[in-house]
Amino acid sequence: MQNQKFSNTVYFDTNIVMDILDNKRTGHKEVFKLLELLFSKNIKILISEDMLSTIYYLVKDKEKVLKFFEVILNDWIVVPFEKEIIKKAIKISLEKSVDFEDVLQCLCAKKYNCIALITCDKKFIDCGVRIADYDEAIHLLTKY
Repeated sequence: MQNQKFSNTVYFDTNIVMDILDNKRTGHKEVFKLLELLFSKNIKILISEDMLSTIYYLVKDKEKVLKFFEVILNDWIVVPFEKEIIKKAIKISLEKSVDFEDVLQCLCAKKYNCIALITCDKKFIDCGVRIADYDEAIHLLTKY
């Protein structure tokens, strides 16, 4: 997948995927509105492969999460960070004292030319990719 760009994709931060899996989270209902919009507009979802192990660790129902992975692997785009992104993320994180994981996610979304990185985080690093919460994403993608 090196140097591959995807059109019509959005990048989901880990917290967005967790909203799908956990009906007690505040974004649980909102994420399904977003998914419906993405489906209707034929916009693909992109995540990084490291997210799978993080989500597996966080979700208590291991069978449920593994079945979820089976489903999304058919429909979502799962990409690696690659060494160049990791090196750049380390540099930015050290220089700006910002969250390493957020920088990785943002640089990955940028590399693959995503329309937006969708997250619930209020203070997400700006790396040149549009950062959107649910409301912003729905507003942006409705016009897309």
